[in-house]
Amino acid sequence: MRRTPALFLTLIILLAVLSGFFIYPKGIGQKLLPWRLGLDLVGGSHLVYQVDLSLVEPKDQDSVLGGIRDVIERRVNLFGVSEPQVFIAKSRNEANLIVELAGVKDISEAIKQIGETPLLDFREVEQVGTSTTFVQTNLTGRYITGAQVTFNQTTQAPQVSLSFNDEGAQIFEQLTEANVGKPIAIFLDNALIEVPTVQEKISGGEALITGRFSLPEAKKLVERFNAGALPAPVNLISQQTISASLGTDSLKKASIGGLIGTILVMIFMVVYYRKLGIFASLALLIYILLTLGVFKLIPITLSLAGLAGFIITIGMAVDANILIFERMKEEKKIGLKGASLLDKGFGRAWPSIRDSNVSTVITAVILYYFTSSFIKGFALTLLIGVLISMFSAITTTRLFLKVFLKEKVRT
Repeated sequence: MRRTPALFLTLIILLAVLSGFFIYPKGIGQKLLPWRLGLDLVGGSHLVYQVDLSLVEPKDQDSVLGGIRDVIERRVNLFGVSEPQVFIAKSRNEANLIVELAGVKDISEAIKQIGETPLLDFREVEQVGTSTTFVQTNLTGRYITGAQVTFNQTTQAPQVSLSFNDEGAQIFEQLTEANVGKPIAIFLDNALIEVPTVQEKISGGEALITGRFSLPEAKKLVERFNAGALPAPVNLISQQTISASLGTDSLKKASIGGLIGTILVMIFMVVYYRKLGIFASLALLIYILLTLGVFKLIPITLSLAGLAGFIITIGMAVDANILIFERMKEEKKIGLKGASLLDKGFGRAWPSIRDSNVSTVITAVILYYFTSSFIKGFALTLLIGVLISMFSAITTTRLFLKVFLKEKVRT
C-alpha cells in the first residue's frame, strides 16, 4: 500500500515529461504531429459570404443553411486547405457564411469554387462490364421544391421525402418509368450522395428515399437536398487577409501572458501555503503539460480565444487546492492528524469542487453547441481544462502529499 501512491505519482510525472517533449514546438513531437493553429495565430484569410434566403420558405431556411455549410466544407477540403473553419452567422432574415482559411495565401481558385451555388442532379446508372457509368439527365435540383425527414408508419424507420414542381414531376415520372428495378444516382457538387433503387414508376411529384440510414444521416441527406435544390445563392461580401507576423506576435503575447500568470499563481501558493503550496505548484505544472498534450493529441485548432480559455483554467486549477488546504486547516484545528486530516480535507472539499466545476462544464457545453467557432474554441479548451484540473487537484496533489509528507500522512 505504501508503494502504490509513489508508483502512481511516478507514472503521472513520466507522462507529464513525455507530454512536455510532445508539445515542444521545435522538438520531435512537432514532426510527429504539428500544432494546429487558428487563423488569428498563423495568419490566413477570412471570407464572409451572404446567403440569399429571399426565395426560401422560413421553415426550410435552417436546413438549407446546414446543407450549404456542409457543401462549402467539402469544397474547401478538396482544395487541401488546412483546418478550415466554416460556420453560419444568422440574424432574423439575414444569414452569412463565414469561412476561415488558416495559412492560406493564394485562394483565388478556392474563392471561385466557394462562390458557386451547390448543384444537385440525378443520373442514370449504366453497368458496362465491371465498370459503372453515370449518365447525366435533365433532372436537377431546381425542380425540387423541398425535402424533409419522414418516418415509415410500420417500422418507424427514418426516410427522406422529396417534392417536385409540375415540370420536375413529369421529368421524374419519365425517369423512374425508364429505370424500374435500376438504381438512380444523386450527385451534389459532382459528389455521389445516394444511389436509391427505383421500385416502380413514381407519379404525382412526390418521392420517398428509404434505406438503412439513421436519423442523423437522414437529416444530413435532407440538408444536402435542400442546399442543392432551393434557390439560396451565396455571394462574397468581405475578404480579409491576416498576416502571419501579426498572428505570431499575438501567439507570443498570449504565451508570455500565460507564463506570467502561472508564475504569479505559483508564487502566491508557495508564499501563502508554504510546503503545501510547493506541491500544488508542481501539480499545476503537471496539469499544464498534460492539458497541452491533450490539446495537441486530439487535436484542437488553437486560437486566441482557445488560449484564453486554457489560461483561465490555470487559475481555476489551483482553486480546488485552495479549498482543500483551507479545509485541512479547519480539520487540523479540531485535532485531526495524518491520514485522517488528509482524507477529511479532500473529502469535505470535494462537494464544493464538484459543484463549481460542474457548473463551468455545463456553461462550456452550452457555449460549444450554441455559438460560433470563435466562441467554440474558448468553450472547448475551457471544458477540457476544467476536467483535467479536477484530476490534477484531486489526484496529483493528493499523491504528492501522501508520498512526501508520509511522516504526517501515513497510508
